[in-house]
Amino acid sequence: MTELLDVYKCEKCGNVVKIAHAGDGELVCCGQPMVRMEEQWEEAGKEKHVPVLEKVAGGIKVRIGSVPHPMEEKHHIEWVEVRKGRKLCVYKLKPGDTPEAEFLLDDTNAKTRIYCNIHGLWTNRK
Repeated sequence: MTELLDVYKCEKCGNVVKIAHAGDGELVCCGQPMVRMEEQWEEAGKEKHVPVLEKVAGGIKVRIGSVPHPMEEKHHIEWVEVRKGRKLCVYKLKPGDTPEAEFLLDDTNAKTRIYCNIHGLWTNRK
């Protein structure tokens, strides 16, 4: 059973989907079940993925990691998501962009997730 806003990935082609309406069916891509991405929040290696929020004029800024995350064609952050109450804001990034995003929300405690094309789904809190 899927849950609202869960993220799934096809291990064969790399398609990534976010659930907009939860249902009872199985997500299938390329003839095989898609894998639910687990949120990670503890850094283990030299790569830094946990979103860091800071207050800025007019809202919040989300930086990816305590040191800037690579934004290369083969390794980059695809999107940044901030959730507060019933608001969901998503900012799409591409290779070459600065690994950060600003949102018109006034809460540095908002749940934030990022998706790295190599290391998966990361959040700032459980």
